[in-house]
Amino acid sequence: MAGGGTGGHVIPSMAVARELAREGHEAFFVGTERGVEARLAPAAGFRLEFIRVGGLKNLGIATRVSSMWRLVTETFGQLRKFNVWKPAAVFCMGGYVAGPPVLAALMKGVPVVVMEPNAVPGATNRWISRWVAKALISFEETTRYFPAGRAELTGLPVREEFFQIPQKPAGTEFTVLITGGSQGSQRLNNAARESWPMFQDAGLPIRFIHQTGLPMHAELEKAFAATNLRGEIAAFIPDMPAAFAQADLIVCRSGAGAVSELAAAGKPSVLIPFPFAADDHQLKNAQALERAGAALLSLDREWTGAAFFEAVRGLFHDRTKLEAMGANARKLAHPGAAQRAAQIVVDIALQHRNNKH
Repeated sequence: MAGGGTGGHVIPSMAVARELAREGHEAFFVGTERGVEARLAPAAGFRLEFIRVGGLKNLGIATRVSSMWRLVTETFGQLRKFNVWKPAAVFCMGGYVAGPPVLAALMKGVPVVVMEPNAVPGATNRWISRWVAKALISFEETTRYFPAGRAELTGLPVREEFFQIPQKPAGTEFTVLITGGSQGSQRLNNAARESWPMFQDAGLPIRFIHQTGLPMHAELEKAFAATNLRGEIAAFIPDMPAAFAQADLIVCRSGAGAVSELAAAGKPSVLIPFPFAADDHQLKNAQALERAGAALLSLDREWTGAAFFEAVRGLFHDRTKLEAMGANARKLAHPGAAQRAAQIVVDIALQHRNNKH
């Protein structure tokens, strides 16, 4: 299992690894000591082999040269270790951590299965696209980045609880969930705070659930308490499926995990892509949902209190559009993604072994 650094790389890989283990296969991770894989993989019972490698994008020349040299040396280190490990296949979630094991696999003739959850593949998956045995994608439009016949629309593994969220009954209190991820988003937090006086003046019966992240939580909680608005301000929401279940509308970023959860839950959304995401993939994800009629898109620089208020007010008064957005989101859902991905990895490995013999 190659690909680490962030939860977005590691958590889907772990879902696939669990399916492989359930079928009696051994799955282990290659990652760094500073990535989240160092904590998550061993805690879940998976072996973790360490490499030392750094990113190449948006760095100074000296750091980039150092990272490039480390990429070369670690790739040769992986080649030696492949002789011991003898992996049947490599599963790649992308990211710079995946570079050495994936390059070693390609040089050794070990089949590589990549999972590309974004509408436009990241740099690593674009570089190796012509050599992958199979690409597991989340958007139909991503097919064009891989050789004909090698891409399959599996979606990204999402917790089962998101698929089990029932449709919210009509006539209940209109609830807006705002989340900028576990660390929060200063842009989303400030826009929400700027909108509160507008919602007070409008008198709309709206309730807010807002995950702020820890840095801004205390000040936002105090400011919200001074309003007469209904809702709750939390630094972190441990049960996000339960928050989704209460929401009529979700305002969030558009990383691969977030848009996959929106689809699984069938929830309409307003998406504000993080403008500094690698290869601008959050913008491409949001555009894909907007084209599908599942979401509204607003650029980060345009997301103000007034924009937030207008978007919510418009959908509050247009329940037909809101329901259509939710239904269109659910059409993009892919249940069973982890099971299908594991099956493909096994099939590719067995096919490769049979071809060798």
